[in-house]
Amino acid sequence: MRDYRYPRGPDLQSRIAGFFKWQNLRRQHSLWPFSRSTEEGPATVCAARDDAGGKMRGVNFASQDYLSMSTNPAIKKVAQDVIEEFGVHSAGSAALVGNTSHSVLLERKIADFLGMEEAILFPTGWAAGYGVIKGLVRSTDHVVMDALAHTCLQEGAAAATKNIYLFRHNMVGECRKWLEKIRAKDTENGIMVVTEGLFSMDSDTPDLVGLQALCDEFEATLMVDVAHDLGNLGKDGKGFIGDQGMLGKVDLVMGSFSKTFGSNGGFVGCRSREVKEYLRFFSPPCTFSNALSPMQAATVLKAFEIIESLEGQVLRDKLMTNILSLRRQLVDAGFEVYGDPSAIVCVKMGSEGLARLVSRRLPTAGLIANLVEFPAVPKGQARFRMQVMANHTEQNIRDAVASLRDAFEAGREEFDWMNSEAEPLKATA
Repeated sequence: MRDYRYPRGPDLQSRIAGFFKWQNLRRQHSLWPFSRSTEEGPATVCAARDDAGGKMRGVNFASQDYLSMSTNPAIKKVAQDVIEEFGVHSAGSAALVGNTSHSVLLERKIADFLGMEEAILFPTGWAAGYGVIKGLVRSTDHVVMDALAHTCLQEGAAAATKNIYLFRHNMVGECRKWLEKIRAKDTENGIMVVTEGLFSMDSDTPDLVGLQALCDEFEATLMVDVAHDLGNLGKDGKGFIGDQGMLGKVDLVMGSFSKTFGSNGGFVGCRSREVKEYLRFFSPPCTFSNALSPMQAATVLKAFEIIESLEGQVLRDKLMTNILSLRRQLVDAGFEVYGDPSAIVCVKMGSEGLARLVSRRLPTAGLIANLVEFPAVPKGQARFRMQVMANHTEQNIRDAVASLRDAFEAGREEFDWMNSEAEPLKATA
């Protein structure tokens, strides 16, 4: 896909035709697993369609609903009640009159949950990641970023400054070298260090204590994206920031509601009212986008209430039980999984060709799972990203592993045959 990122030619529309030709060729051979739609919402078993209209049904490990909040009866009831009272639209930017009593309470709840002074809402998690960098970093400033940071963070940095430095994934020592190099030449401008609490492609986490200490040493600002761990992992759902004892100690924390909290939307937690107000008026996705709808803000508030209750602990325990079961059964079936236990269970395929052939068979096998390939991950490191939900049953997990195993064995057989057919004939004496 990266081959088509920088098309050439004077006509902005016609020069992109090559991408569709390549995409459609994959589609015609059932090798395009993207842009699918569910027929019943993100249930643990559901019907879905591919973007050519083909229907499939299977156990669903492709949706990001880690605590199964989207189908929680209490969440749905709150949504219905708030729609009746407030309607369905905020009808304004948060910088103007788009706030509601629910969004004001939600900002306070997030700040308290994270042990921070303030929090500010964004229309999506992507907007929060992009917006916190673009809102604070200026062209003469610097961004030092984990090489595997999410696209929203990379795009925010690219929009803010040309002074971007990538350190190898989770390598605190390499981050230090960049900070030393920058401060040796520039003591006047700002530095933002960017990482994630849980990386969604590798299911691993950085040393947040070490990174914050580095930032304090070099007068830099640490920004941590907690989209995938907050609410569903760690003691009391506080994620890896909580597990590492960093609640209220990280400079900036941004996250998304779309993984655990059953809604679109995002936030930035900060350590002062000054930062919050600056972002409200100088972060374009906040200033110039409509605020979260009252229904969204209210349902996220309810999700926080559940997360902080006994029910929330039960859901996290169920989720972790499912995570460990899926990882164990995948390994027993001969697969390799990445990283540490989290709701993201990535299954190694390696070759893009093999992964596509396996993916083509998954609908028939009865499994809905997401293929991740280059450039989202390095070339030759294709994988299936299976996303676990608290409401998955043990039978769902057994079915998923059996389906993946069957699809893999058939795909491997075809892949090996195709490669053997492609080998040149050897000369004979």
